[in-house]
Order: sequence, then C-alpha cells, then structure tokens
Amino acid sequence: MKRLGYALAVTVFVLDQISKYWIVNIVHLPQIGFIELLPFFRLTFVGNVGVSMNMLAGGTELSRWLLVGATTVIAVAVAWWMGRETQRADVLALGLVLGGALGNILDRIRLGYVVDFLHFFWGTHSFWVFNVADAAISGGVLLLLLRALKPAKG
Repeated sequence: MKRLGYALAVTVFVLDQISKYWIVNIVHLPQIGFIELLPFFRLTFVGNVGVSMNMLAGGTELSRWLLVGATTVIAVAVAWWMGRETQRADVLALGLVLGGALGNILDRIRLGYVVDFLHFFWGTHSFWVFNVADAAISGGVLLLLLRALKPAKG
C-alpha cells in the first residue's frame, strides 16, 4: 500500500517541477508577468517567499531556512505516517501532501522562494496564486479532513 502513496508523491513532485520549469524557462512568465487565458483564470508569476498565500513572508535567509526546516520535518512526518497507514484513501491523500511538500521544499532550497503561477479570480476579487504542489497539498488535506469527519460505520 505504501508503494502506491510514494509513487503518487513522486508523480506529484515530477509534475510540479515540470510545470514550474515550463512556466519559468519556456513561457518566461517571470519576464512577462501574467498571461490572460480565461475571463476567470490567468497565469501570473509570483515568487512566494512565505508559506500558503505568502503568509509568514519574512524574505530573509533565516526565514527561508526555517521554512525549509519546518516543512522538511512535516514532510518526514507525512512520509512516516504514510508508511504506517493501512487505509488506501488516506495513503493517497498523504501521497498528495508529501509530493506537494517536496516540490515546494526544492523550490525554496534552489531559488529561495516557491514558484506560484495558477491564478483564479472573479471580477475584481482575486483568489490566491498557487502551483501544482499547492493544489496537491490542499486536495490531500481536504481528503484527510473529509475522511476524519466521516461518521464511523457501526
């Protein structure tokens, strides 16, 4: 069962890194800034030095490495949990979280920030700019929460 979770984590990690490479090196979004695609969606480059939604954005080397350390500890805990988990849905959810965490950790180590570029909005209301790793983490956490809140059979 754990192989499935680790395989999903690797898949998420690879898709995240490929999408970020494409955005930065092929599309050159950092130089362009943004590309309108739909009336509610655009590609917008953001170098996120904080955590989710740029919270805790210190922008210093100390804050960078503290975030790397904290997210690495979380990733190790998720990997350990996944290795012990017996429920398939929970293993998949943890695989999503682990793959996303590793993708963002690598960005922070290599670049000093996380590459975000998926930007949804409605009229003048702008939602967060995120990436494949963030989407996987959010989906995995949501699945874990839904499963935790599901009434027990019996």
